[in-house]
Amino acid sequence: MSSLSSQNSYERYTSPFSERYASEEMQAIFSPQRKFSTWRRLWVALARAEKELGLDITDEQIAEMESHIDDINYADAEKREREVRHDVMAHVYAYGLQCPKAKGIIHWGATSCFVGDNTDIIIMRDGLKLIRRKLVNVLSLLSDFALKYKDLPALAYTHLQPAQPTTVGKRATLWANELLMDLEELEYRINSLRFLGSKGTTGTQASFVELFNGDSERIRMLELKIAREMGFEEIVPVSGQTYSRKMDYQVLSTLAGIAQSCSKFANDVRILQSFKEMEEPFEKSQIGSSAMPYKRNPMRCERITALARYVMVDVLNPAFTAATQWFERTLDDSANKRIAVAEAFLGVDAILNIMLNVCDGLVVYPKVVTRRLMEELPFMATENIMMNAVKAGGDRQELHEKIRELSHQATLQVKAEGKPNDLLERIAADPAFGLTRESLSELLNPSDYVGRAPQQVEEFVRDCINPVLKRYESELGEKAELKV
Repeated sequence: MSSLSSQNSYERYTSPFSERYASEEMQAIFSPQRKFSTWRRLWVALARAEKELGLDITDEQIAEMESHIDDINYADAEKREREVRHDVMAHVYAYGLQCPKAKGIIHWGATSCFVGDNTDIIIMRDGLKLIRRKLVNVLSLLSDFALKYKDLPALAYTHLQPAQPTTVGKRATLWANELLMDLEELEYRINSLRFLGSKGTTGTQASFVELFNGDSERIRMLELKIAREMGFEEIVPVSGQTYSRKMDYQVLSTLAGIAQSCSKFANDVRILQSFKEMEEPFEKSQIGSSAMPYKRNPMRCERITALARYVMVDVLNPAFTAATQWFERTLDDSANKRIAVAEAFLGVDAILNIMLNVCDGLVVYPKVVTRRLMEELPFMATENIMMNAVKAGGDRQELHEKIRELSHQATLQVKAEGKPNDLLERIAADPAFGLTRESLSELLNPSDYVGRAPQQVEEFVRDCINPVLKRYESELGEKAELKV
């Protein structure tokens, strides 16, 4: 490995993604080992396809290459790259040192993007599948939560102001539905990824025309054989030297969509934790504040928000890269996409790790939820109160005006004097309504004001979530341990 690896890790920059946030599994997907061993698998697939299609390559050469796919001689490759300033040719050279019999046919007819771009596509596919697995598990946890609290009435909000009640479970379906939309986009993205194939220096396959004496059918079969060996049925139909960088933009846009939904969830939980209605898990020895020992800060959800912000901004990188590729290719993409693509995956992986942790331990305080709803419910029940007063012989127009005046008085008492909402007492004291305090209380059953929220939860989980969970049943049950 690099000489840097021998230095004290505390004396050089290390990415927070690798040290604090991203899972070992996602880091392995974007590791040098996965990258360069995939390069070698592609060189083996190329050699095998070329042999099958009539080029002078032996089984012995292929076997020699296969025996050194994973034991990469990094020191030789890094020394060579310092000399030639070309990473692909450095690794061709290093592979040749280990495979002297196959040295002359490694990378035969290919250009750098044969290994570079095809590997990037393979790695993105593998990363998306890991993201999909974690996303499905988050959906499973949220659906369980929604069903558990489908009947618990809670204040709903428009403009962050109290509005008609919902239920705690119904609100959870809003979070889950956006993630379900993300899953649908993710599945489409995985299924639509195409292999670049072997397109050559400017995408014309001229070198393979030379190798195969102009036999277009064999050139077409070469691509198809390699693609299938690497797990793809679809090949990019036309390209310059690289696959279109719009592919990176599309993938990162999918990841940014997941980040958006998770950030929305995290912000809602942060606000609800401020209301003391709900909170994220808080460990026994966790410290909320260095100055205020009593605090229980929503640090996990705050971290989701922070990482999501990074991922959403990161999607601008492939957008600008795709827009500024000149003709068949330029190299201003390389340095940028090495960072931007990997970190988008690491970021969403980290976000979903936290989502798994939070959704597995969300705490609800039903008494606080109910108390806060009951503080506002008299205002929301005024129409029902008015209708019952009319049935008791009151005048609707007169009662409407009285309720408007009494509501304003009660609101003033709450806001200006800090006293409890006494609207019901004011109505009971007014003979025009003909209602007692007891009869008014009967009109304040919170469950009467949540509409079809409980049924909507049941229908959503049954019709939308359960088919997804059934489809990915073998991948369910994932837990996430956070490093910090």
